[in-house]
Amino acid sequence: MTEKGEAAEKKSVYKEILREEKTLGFSLLTTLLFFLFGAKWVGELDNSLWFAFISVWLFVVILFSAFSIVRHAESLAELLGEPLGTLILTLSVIGIEVSMISAVMLTGEDKPSLARDTMFAVVMIVLNGMVGISLLLGGWRHFEQDYNINGANSFLALIVPLSVLGLVLPSFTTTTANPTFSPFQAVFITLMSIGLYVVFLFIQNRRHREYFISTDAGRETAHHDFTIRSVPHHAAFLVAYLLPLVFLAKKLAVPVDYGTQKFGAPPALGGFLVAVLILSPEAMSAVKAAVRNDLQRSINISLGSVLATIGLTIPAVLTIGLLTGKTVVLGLNAADTVLLVLSLILSTLTFTHERTNILLGAVHLLLFLAYLMLIFEG
Repeated sequence: MTEKGEAAEKKSVYKEILREEKTLGFSLLTTLLFFLFGAKWVGELDNSLWFAFISVWLFVVILFSAFSIVRHAESLAELLGEPLGTLILTLSVIGIEVSMISAVMLTGEDKPSLARDTMFAVVMIVLNGMVGISLLLGGWRHFEQDYNINGANSFLALIVPLSVLGLVLPSFTTTTANPTFSPFQAVFITLMSIGLYVVFLFIQNRRHREYFISTDAGRETAHHDFTIRSVPHHAAFLVAYLLPLVFLAKKLAVPVDYGTQKFGAPPALGGFLVAVLILSPEAMSAVKAAVRNDLQRSINISLGSVLATIGLTIPAVLTIGLLTGKTVVLGLNAADTVLLVLSLILSTLTFTHERTNILLGAVHLLLFLAYLMLIFEG
């Protein structure tokens, strides 16, 4: 190929990349505008039309940025293989989650239960919503689906105790009056959660990597509507999307807090909305994987997301609370505790056998609908 031909090909590639990453341009432009004028704009939310415009603008930019982050994470997953690829996807989404929860915690009035509501929403949406839809649609198309039971059991072996320790135990401790941890308890839970997660990563990616790889040769090949390039390319753009998202999440926290108070919405609704925004791209990846009969990847995404939320987000918010002196309420009320325990029991039963079907998906969706009902009629 001549030099002119090579130059034309490079120019064509650059144009294609610019088209693919146009969302990054909108994200950076929005970040710049809110850096310059954000303080004034979020101070004028009493105007209902302006409040709606700012909320929708930030929500759409953050949502599309999240989809782009997942696109690059999925590309890395294809290049690096399982289970490392899915781990990158999970950690990218958890990075968004921690950023948004931290931003809301540090913005406006004190919201001690926001982190708890968001993490509980993530657990309910994933364990019951995502898993339910994945099993239902996958079972509807393929009748029964196989997966590696050792991997699912490894996830649940950590999810069950860490969920109870992080979200149930604080309601029963006597050191503090509220459903919170004392500083010593917070440090203990933080270190133990991170330590266990590190051990899990070693198991997942080194010692027992085969637990998290599908043994079913009948799954369909994934068809992507985007171009997979190099590892440095996707890693660089993944970081480029994440950085402005941290700033924009803090700005979105203001209208979310204002809207919740203005319309008298249940406090847990704010956590649910944040969780939906965070999980939308990941949920789509999990459901698409199940539909193409790659249930193992769907399980890796779903259970990996819950484990990372419990194992990493709880330590993150506890650390923020210790450093800033803010109260972090983690203990669930009685109704939510029952729903959490029931979800953990059901998940354990679901992944006891090596094949799944639509019945299991329907039961998980029932619990998800019960969770939605309790938000408004607790």
